[in-house]
Amino acid sequence: MLTLTDSAADVVKQIADQVPDADASGLRISTAQEGDETGLTLTAAAAPEPGDQVLDEAGARVFLDETAATILDDKVLDAEVQPDGAVTFGLGQQA
Repeated sequence: MLTLTDSAADVVKQIADQVPDADASGLRISTAQEGDETGLTLTAAAAPEPGDQVLDEAGARVFLDETAATILDDKVLDAEVQPDGAVTFGLGQQA
């Protein structure tokens, strides 16, 4: 199952806090098809979609669609906040 670094958990919580009136909010990772390529999209979500796998790590909630959950099963999500406030997410292999 996908895991989060402490930095990623902090960023996910900050993103979820921006969803108004949503106690169960989190970051949703879903797949998107572009031609023959499968990509991942990250969006703030008020709640998981039906069929989403829900990850709650250190108070950070991540919702994964079925395909994203499979792709990210053995990955670690990291995040870095740039000086201008932009967030960069990265994936690594679990040890």
